[in-house]
Amino acid sequence: MPNAPDAPKQLKIAIKMKSLKFFSEKSIKLKFANNYLICLLIIVFTFSIDRVSKIKIINHQVNNGVVYINDFINFELIWNTGIAFGFLSSNSSIIYNSITLIITFVIIFLVYLVSKSSFSEKILFSIIIGGALGNFYDRYAYSAVPDFIDIHYKTFHWFTFNMADIFITIGIVALISKDLYFKK
Repeated sequence: MPNAPDAPKQLKIAIKMKSLKFFSEKSIKLKFANNYLICLLIIVFTFSIDRVSKIKIINHQVNNGVVYINDFINFELIWNTGIAFGFLSSNSSIIYNSITLIITFVIIFLVYLVSKSSFSEKILFSIIIGGALGNFYDRYAYSAVPDFIDIHYKTFHWFTFNMADIFITIGIVALISKDLYFKK
């Protein structure tokens, strides 16, 4: 029986393999949980920055007027019932509710994309979700989204926007750039 002395050695190797497998599965689960925790923190962070900025500007504009910063930027509160840049703004509750429903499905789809994407894409989708949730919250709380950042040059004014719009734009531009310039 030449293999008999090797049996304890094989048993030790099997135990080591089993423990390595256990620890690697545990570390994968931990890494998986950490990725989602990071995503959740990014969503909460972007949502919070958006909420704080909107609360500050709403409170300020109730008691005061426009906040003049310089010749190129002012903070002036407007209420947007449409989507980005006031597109599809309407006094119709049917249009407003339809847009809100579509936004709900888009946010749900973005959450799904987070679950299926790489870590860098998870981060970018989380930034977009945080901004989208900020505007989504306003649609329910105020029936409109408070926009206040007014960039202009002399008589030309860009569309008024808010911090959530900035986060959404950064996330989308970064995703597009990643796909265009950093292909595998």
